[in-house]
Amino acid sequence: AVVLLGFGLNLNVGLQTGKQSLPIIICTITTSLLVAFAMHKLLHIDGDISTLIGVGSSICGGSAIAAIAPVIDASDLDIVYGMSATFLFDMAMIVLFPIMGRAMGLSDMAYGLWTGTAVNDTSSVVAAGYAFSEGAGDFATMVKLTRTLAIIPTVVVFSFVSMHLKKKEAAASGGAVQIKWKSVFPWFILGFLAMAVLSSVGVIPAAAAAALKKVSKFLMVTALAAVGLNTSFAEMKKSGAAPMVHGFLISALVVLVALAVEYFMGILPF
Repeated sequence: AVVLLGFGLNLNVGLQTGKQSLPIIICTITTSLLVAFAMHKLLHIDGDISTLIGVGSSICGGSAIAAIAPVIDASDLDIVYGMSATFLFDMAMIVLFPIMGRAMGLSDMAYGLWTGTAVNDTSSVVAAGYAFSEGAGDFATMVKLTRTLAIIPTVVVFSFVSMHLKKKEAAASGGAVQIKWKSVFPWFILGFLAMAVLSSVGVIPAAAAAALKKVSKFLMVTALAAVGLNTSFAEMKKSGAAPMVHGFLISALVVLVALAVEYFMGILPF
């Protein structure tokens, strides 16, 4: 699913859009991950759940969670919590963003940039963007696809962290430390990048790329359904409301940070 997701990305468009959106994307991802780490300590939330919520809220919702989960060896329960905390607030953003955008008098570009960098899941970005205007929807979608590229460095970084932690655990238990990079590196991310390159240079016809992107979505939904079949609500209750509070705080901060960076970049009308 993650590999085929690459067909929905055009690296040329991403580079052009990235000139405006990159500072905001870097700030929101950094804020989200730092706050996720802090909330993990303060609320005593499981580290994997905290990481998935932070990554999902700052990059691209379900796709980012699906990409990071195998790298950090997250359980099905962790994935469900990460997904729930991310999508719950996405639904609210779809309704609230157009209202707030009009109240602030944002232009199509300013609103699209804000939506594309602050709303989590791609489908939610599209819904919130086009609810404002067609121009805002087009720009928000381009920004969101550019933001999706952040999956690549994020997964690689977490792979290094995972390898370091495994070596530390092995050393503490007195076992032989023979964890190799090849066994930890997420090879599927190279497939994701390769598909994005093929799509960008026109090797894959647009119609075929669109069809493969739909296959990616189908596989993603199938995988998440399988996770749901292996999840117990009784187990979820044991973690209480802390993960949802965690998700709300991160989502709210990402929204505010995205606006603040736009303000300092002189994009907002006030």
